[in-house]
Amino acid sequence: MFDFRYHALSLVAVFLALMIGLLLGVAIGDQGLVSSAERNVRDSLRKDVRQANARSADLRRELSRRDRVDDALYPLLVEDRLAGQRIGLIGLGDLPDSTIGAVRDALDNTGARLSGVAVVGEPVASGAARSVKGASDPPTNGDYGRLGRQVGAGLVVGGKVTKGLSGSVLSSSSGKLTGLTGVIVFHAPRDLSGDDAATTDAFEAGFVDGLKSGEAEQSGIEETDTEPSQIQWFKDRGLPSVDNVDTLAGHAALVFVLLGASGSYGEKDSAQALLPNTTGA
Repeated sequence: MFDFRYHALSLVAVFLALMIGLLLGVAIGDQGLVSSAERNVRDSLRKDVRQANARSADLRRELSRRDRVDDALYPLLVEDRLAGQRIGLIGLGDLPDSTIGAVRDALDNTGARLSGVAVVGEPVASGAARSVKGASDPPTNGDYGRLGRQVGAGLVVGGKVTKGLSGSVLSSSSGKLTGLTGVIVFHAPRDLSGDDAATTDAFEAGFVDGLKSGEAEQSGIEETDTEPSQIQWFKDRGLPSVDNVDTLAGHAALVFVLLGASGSYGEKDSAQALLPNTTGA
């Protein structure tokens, strides 16, 4: 005869076994569901990645085709537009080799010649400012401004600009830098203060005034990665500018600015348009 407690324990054991089995079954089932869901997610992601890669490849091919078309059309767009013009490239403070290369590329096939390249060392030495007729000792900001005007005007109306100035104003120069029909200016980002900042500002203001004293077209330039951007510096001085001279669009913009277009062009927020309106150019 079974003892009641034994019977109760047996029932508890049966129910416990049933519950354990139920829980194990649910867990096993859930694991299967999770595994299935994971497989579905992985399959979906793989499909998305394959589609994205295919789309990316299509876009790269399309961009490559457009680049080839642009490269073929650019020479036709600018061909002989600047025929016979003598262009100078001046760096205020510095002038990267990549910028020089970009300007050469922009002028290619235009009929223009890059006649001279120079870099103005900043801050300008006080000895150079003292060389100005009537300069005081020590030179004043006005002396630096007069020196700047002398240098800028010499570029566009003639004069022996580089003679006697190399090493005191021009830290480097090559080619012929007088009687230019167009002047391209690169303004290097700088960190000057005190007297150095004041004398440099005075020289640069005079330099821009000197450039404007002749008939030559002027353009400020920088590359897309120039930081901080100097476009506002050009705007403040009334000079047109191109902020992406290292690109094909920047090449074209520079050519049309040298033809007389005014404004700021390029890809940065400071630009009014990618390219000038070339109607009638």
